[in-house]
Order: sequence, then structure tokens, then C-alpha cells
Amino acid sequence: MKKLGITLLVNLVVVSSLTGADVKQHGAIGDGQADDTVAIQRAVSAGGQVTFSTGTYRISKTILVQLDTTGYTSLQGSGVAKVVMSGAGPAFHFLGTNDAKESLVKTRDQIWNRERMPSVNGLSIQGDHVDADGIKAEGTVQLTVTRTHIRGVRHGIHLAKSNRNVIVSDSHIYANRGIGIFYDDVYVHQSNITGCHLSYNLGGGIVSRAGDVRNIQVGSCDLEANLDPNGPPTGNIVLDSRGAITGVAEVAIVGCTIQHTYKGPGGANIRIVGAEKEPADPDIRKGHVTIANNVLSDVQTNIELRDVRGAAVTGNTMWRGYQRNILVEGSRDIVVSSNTMGRSPRYSTRGRPTETNTVTIRDSQDVIFNANVLSLTRNSSAGLTVENAIRINVTNNTIVDCDGPEILLDRFPCPVFQVAFLTTRERMLRISSRRVAASFRWLTISRIVEELSDCHSQYQG
Repeated sequence: MKKLGITLLVNLVVVSSLTGADVKQHGAIGDGQADDTVAIQRAVSAGGQVTFSTGTYRISKTILVQLDTTGYTSLQGSGVAKVVMSGAGPAFHFLGTNDAKESLVKTRDQIWNRERMPSVNGLSIQGDHVDADGIKAEGTVQLTVTRTHIRGVRHGIHLAKSNRNVIVSDSHIYANRGIGIFYDDVYVHQSNITGCHLSYNLGGGIVSRAGDVRNIQVGSCDLEANLDPNGPPTGNIVLDSRGAITGVAEVAIVGCTIQHTYKGPGGANIRIVGAEKEPADPDIRKGHVTIANNVLSDVQTNIELRDVRGAAVTGNTMWRGYQRNILVEGSRDIVVSSNTMGRSPRYSTRGRPTETNTVTIRDSQDVIFNANVLSLTRNSSAGLTVENAIRINVTNNTIVDCDGPEILLDRFPCPVFQVAFLTTRERMLRISSRRVAASFRWLTISRIVEELSDCHSQYQG
């Protein structure tokens, strides 16, 4: 009896040690050849901290992390383990029970006691199938992905249905066929993307389509060349509210380098679409956006705001906007201030088209364009074009050395337009307006205020 008791105790200790153990203790080989799917699924289903020691682990099916049964789960790779997904679907699918409409303050104990903060840390995920993805999350609370490398898949991190409090930090999401971080018609409130390198994802770097997305913070990241030269238009950051009632709003993009490639047709470094082109209620535009202190270059359009309400674009450095530096269209309550936009002779133009580097404000109202440096625009009708827009305030800018007029007012309806210029020399301005003149006229700075005053009187009359 005594011997039997000792054997039973040993067996209990072994079983306990396998809960949250290294995947190799569950039978994984990690030689890059053996199919470790069953062993890794067994380890993950046990929950706890699942460790991937040094090795290459090939899987052929998705590893499901069903949080209501596994409980708290963390995948740990310490930078020395790689998982190769040789089948279709995500390598890891985190599935929780959180519903989009649940208040986190009142969230069920099930979430806090078993599901909160699933994490991936220090793991490399690589695709070996055309439809392989990296990580997919549904119904999670506080998903945390850190120091993770995702390469050669379709979508790097795919957020679907409903998630709350997402953090992606200090990670490399690189050279994937689809989107780096994909908000796929999803409910996500509070997501932070910081200190990451997202490059060469052909479907876009960070992309949100439709859904109900709030409080996106993108900071201190490097996003480069997330465009396909042979694919449809996309961008390094694309937040598109079309097709959604709520859409994307409350966004901060701060302190990033966002660049490349001009070869992507219709590509942008930052593209935000706040609503349908002609919504039933024209005031239903998503926005409340801050774009500040970024370095942006080498795409067709550096910053594009369409049908956005409430955005501040401040303190950015921009060049090599081949179609334009900034487009504001169908938007209102926009501030563009203290940005530098021009051409740098430091960068060779050999074999490249001419970059225009212009700014266009079109079909918009209540826009301030203040204290910017805009210079050396090329192959365009003007440095700054204001087209069919009202209540526009252009003040204290340096707009110089453009190969056309510095400012073009086109189809200008004219109520309440203020103009004040700070330039190195008096240049000529070009105005086209049904109310001001039947054809283009050239005006000096000293005369433009008088002409606009006459226009305002006519408009009031």
C-alpha cells in the first residue's frame, strides 16, 4: 500500500507540471518537419503559460485558444521559437465570450476570472500556405501581443466580431500578402499599437473597414511600403467607415515614420474616410482625429481626409507626395497647422515621376490652414488649391517657389474667407470664381483682400 501511495503522488505531480508546460512536454518535436498540431493544441487546451522552447514547430491546422475552457492563457516564445502554419486559417485563434455591448465595468465574472488578457509574447509565426494567417481574435478582452514576429502570412493580426482593450507592441509584422493589422468590420474600443515595425504588407499596414472602432492609438511605429504596386489602392494606415453606422473615430496617429511606396496606385500614407460619399445626413461624418509629429513621404498622397468631421494635422514633415501632400475633401472642422511640405534635393529623382507636393481643400467648410511651410510644388495648378469650399481661414503660411500660383481659389462660393500671408516675396495668386470673375484672373496679394471683400458683399447681397 505504501508503494502504491508513492506512485500515485508522482503521477499527480507529473500531470500538474504539464498544465502550462513547454509544448515539447506535450509531445511537440520542433524540428520543422514533424506535424506538431496535436501536441500544441493539447498544451494550449490545458491553459496557463504555454512555453515554446527553441525550435521550429510546424502546424497544419489552427490552434484554437477557447478561453472559456482554457482559462487564462499565455503563449511564450522568448524570441527563440517559430511556428510555421502550413494550412489555411490563422495559426492561433483566440476565442472569448465577450459581447460588444457589454460594459467592461459590468462585465461578467467569467471574463475577469478566466478570459482576460490572453497574450502572445516573443513568438515568431510564419506562413507556408496561401491562406495562412497569423493571429485571429474574437470576443476577447485585453488581448496583448508583444515582441512577436509575423511574416509570410495573409493577414498578420485579424480582429473580428468583437474585442476590447487590444495592445500590440514591440512587434514586427512584415512582408505579408494581406493586411498587417486588420480591423475587419469589428467592434473594438480601445486599441494601442506602439513601437511596432509594419512593412511590406501588400493589403495595407493598419486597415479598418466598417465596424464600430473607437480609441485607436498608433504611436512610435515605423510603417513602410504597405502597398501593392499591382493591387488595388490601399495605404500604410487606412481607416474607412463606409458601410457602417458607427465606423471609426477617436484616433491618434503620433510620432511615426510612415513612408513608401509611390508605385502603389492611389496609395496613401494615411487615408481616413469618415462616411459614405453622400450620406443621408451630411453631418454624419466620423472623425475626432489627431495626426501629429509624423514623418511622411514617397506615396501618391501623404494624408487624405475624406468626409471627416474634426481633425487636427499638426507638426508633421511631408515630402514626395506624388499626387499631393494633403487632400481634405467633403470634410469640416479641420485644422492643418505647423507642417513642413516640400521637396528635398537630398533625395535623387532619377527614374521617378515628378512629385507635385500640393495641398487641396475641396467641397469642405470650417478649415484652418495656418503656419505651414509649403514650397517647391511642381506640375500642378497651384501650391494650395481651395475649391468649392466655405469658411476657410488661410493665415501665416510660407507658400513659395511653386511653378504655378501659390494659391488657387476655384469654384469659390466665397462666404467668409480670410487670407493673410507671410511669404518671402510678393507672388501672384489666381482666382477662379463664378461670383468674382467669368475667367481666371491674376491678382497681387495687396489686391486679393479687396476682391474677396467685393465677393463677400455680392454673396451677402
